[in-house]
Amino acid sequence: MAEDSVGVAVPDSGAVVQDSAPALQMPTPEQLGISITSGPEGGMKSVTVGDSFDFPVTVSWSVQGSALLVVPSGSANAKGLMQVGLSQESSRSVKDGKEVASITFTYKIVAQDTGNLHIPALRFEIPTQAGMPLDLRSESVDVRVVEPFNPLPLAVGAVVAVCVLCAGLWRARRRAAAREAVAARNAAENALREKMMVLKQRVNSADSREWLLELEGICKEYVARRFGLGAEDNGAGVNLETLVKDGKLEGWESLVEEFAHARYGGGQRDGFENRETWKAAMKLMGVSEEE
Repeated sequence: MAEDSVGVAVPDSGAVVQDSAPALQMPTPEQLGISITSGPEGGMKSVTVGDSFDFPVTVSWSVQGSALLVVPSGSANAKGLMQVGLSQESSRSVKDGKEVASITFTYKIVAQDTGNLHIPALRFEIPTQAGMPLDLRSESVDVRVVEPFNPLPLAVGAVVAVCVLCAGLWRARRRAAAREAVAARNAAENALREKMMVLKQRVNSADSREWLLELEGICKEYVARRFGLGAEDNGAGVNLETLVKDGKLEGWESLVEEFAHARYGGGQRDGFENRETWKAAMKLMGVSEEE
């Protein structure tokens, strides 16, 4: 028996070799102090379909006077994702008192579809003197791809909201104005009623001429408010005779004649006559004795 150069015993000439040499056992990347990280710091953020984004993968190792050749051996293509570029950058740093070298591979990827997509595990090879490369593999990373932001629905919604708000404000103001108008009309009617009730109490005691002229003044106030004529001076500038001639005061003819007779002549009248005149004026002005 004799020994070869690597210490393995071989038989003499003519003998048959019974055992074969054991297979070469490659060390793992962890055993060699090689690490691989994938994805940006802080994790992957959502991207918009049609946009491109950068996906970094970093291979690091303790230098210790040696250098490594790291070769990408796969692509980042996957369902809904397409790799359109690849760049790399080397760097060195000191961590915990040891010098660390690293190579960062930056994959440029285009998002072609929406949804929860997956960037595949990326493979790298490190050639060795034994002839068999050392394989490295990154982890698969999820990425959320969304539709592009469309401001049109938001703008339309904002316009609709503004229109609804304006319509609501307009209706609220209109209701408030209507309430104010009703309140003002009610107040004016109450004031008119009070004046007429005072005249009713004086149908028998007041001078007929003065009584009729007071009733004419109240009627002028009513007409001024009804037609918007001379309301600022309580109807003093209203000409009832002209309005009767113009057909704007139908049914007022006899009442206006009584007012004219009181202004240009007058004379004693029975309280019953004043009461009937008062009733006619109340009816023409649409005023009731009770609210």
